[in-house]
Amino acid sequence: MLIRQAEIRDLPAMLEIYNDAIRNLAATFDLAEQTLKEREEWFKKFGDKYPLIVAEIDGEIAGYCGLSPYNQKAAFAKTVELSIYLSDRHRGKGTGRSLMEEILTRGKKMGFHTVISGITAGNDVSVKMHEKFGFEIAGRLKEVGYKFGQWHDVIYMQLLFK
Repeated sequence: MLIRQAEIRDLPAMLEIYNDAIRNLAATFDLAEQTLKEREEWFKKFGDKYPLIVAEIDGEIAGYCGLSPYNQKAAFAKTVELSIYLSDRHRGKGTGRSLMEEILTRGKKMGFHTVISGITAGNDVSVKMHEKFGFEIAGRLKEVGYKFGQWHDVIYMQLLFK
């Protein structure tokens, strides 16, 4: 497995992973599949200031992970939000763990202070993985996302770099 900086050429594979999550998972509350043009705009938000990485296995993008602004207000500049998405063919194989380890290493080196993750309740695998990396539950928002005909809670987890 190769973990590397995401490149624009990775976008079609990243788009398929994300659109699969839109269609099949409550991990994102987007309801309509995204277009390549929309993802190109999303991609531009990363770069020198916010890392976006991919896991590549045998030439295939197996997943991706990024840190993005938690809030646009200046006082939140050192707080970032973590997002991670895996191809359905690569879940449960350590890909997420490898991406998480690398993104947190990069985030700490970049001087971020706090990392926030919003996880849809019921995704116990994600909660446990975050806990293994030192994240703690910071709160739970009840019934804030409506998808697949039901309301979903979101658990917020937080890691403070020390």
